[in-house]
Amino acid sequence: MATAFPQGITDVSDLDDVGRILATLPMATLVVDASAAIRRSSARAEALGLVRRDAVTVDEIRELVAESARTGEVRERELRVRRPPLGRGMLDLRVVVTPLSGGNYAVLVADQGEDRRVDAVRRDFVANVSHELKTPVGAMSLLAEAILSATDDPDEVQRFAERMLKESARLSTLINDIIDLSRVQGDDTLARAEAFDIDTAISQASDELRTAINDKDIELVVSGPTGIEILGVRSQIVAAVRNLVANAVNYSAAQTRVAVTSRVQDGLVEIDVKDQGIGIPSQDLDRIFERFYRADPARSRGTGGTGLGLAIVKHVCENHGGDVKVWSEVGVGSTFTLRLPPAPQVRDHASDLESTHIEEDSA
Repeated sequence: MATAFPQGITDVSDLDDVGRILATLPMATLVVDASAAIRRSSARAEALGLVRRDAVTVDEIRELVAESARTGEVRERELRVRRPPLGRGMLDLRVVVTPLSGGNYAVLVADQGEDRRVDAVRRDFVANVSHELKTPVGAMSLLAEAILSATDDPDEVQRFAERMLKESARLSTLINDIIDLSRVQGDDTLARAEAFDIDTAISQASDELRTAINDKDIELVVSGPTGIEILGVRSQIVAAVRNLVANAVNYSAAQTRVAVTSRVQDGLVEIDVKDQGIGIPSQDLDRIFERFYRADPARSRGTGGTGLGLAIVKHVCENHGGDVKVWSEVGVGSTFTLRLPPAPQVRDHASDLESTHIEEDSA
């Protein structure tokens, strides 16, 4: 289906007017010149990663602008491209380029991936979740039978009831993680992207785990420059950091340290979560982000792990055009690094610093 274009927009010559009109559309919008240099861009285009400073980041869109400039006609194409800036996720886009007056071109970009993500979530839910739900549900059924058969033994009733509480808590955690994973897989990050302070997201994630941290007497150390802003969905970033810190606490011995560090590096916001835990065997590192994969199934279930936490982290990063890296050594600990797009003013400042360093090195 062709993307609708606002009637009469090609007759508008004032770029501010064009920008205001395009900003009302439910898609990413750009105004560029014939060389694809940015004249105006919408917040949705920024969130999608189509813009880096004054340039279009996707080669295929620049080529489409060049075709429209050469022919003087509207050009429309469906594209499947790697999501900027790191290209870990894929984007399914419908792009329309139309000439405007004054040698400018309007670029409308519709993200078509949401419906496909929802379908994938539904299929994955049916395929994977039923098996994981059977274990705690089956355990609770057996424990209920045990309680009925031990009504004359108060001590046994109490022991079985405590086991039932533990299994019900595990079931609740599993259901919550399934809901979180479904949301991040099917969510349209661009529709709700905003700039926010990463410090507050880290603080919120840490506060939600305060009881578990205190119970194991873990020293949680948060460091890095304050005021770094990220562009994205706050709830998703909080969920990603919370899952990493929860893993660090669960797989660390009591009275050890977990460190959370943030910084701007190579034009991206990086968040490290480092622990002094048991570590991950090298043969498992390539699979730990898979849904329901557990490097140590027995220990994971003992700590209340569902096998979904790292899958949630991976999808959050890909939704935001970033990625997650891991370093680990058995018996030493693990470091997970989130790399995410900064808010535009942070990105531009970092780019200016990089340019300054290059000039100084050349001098």
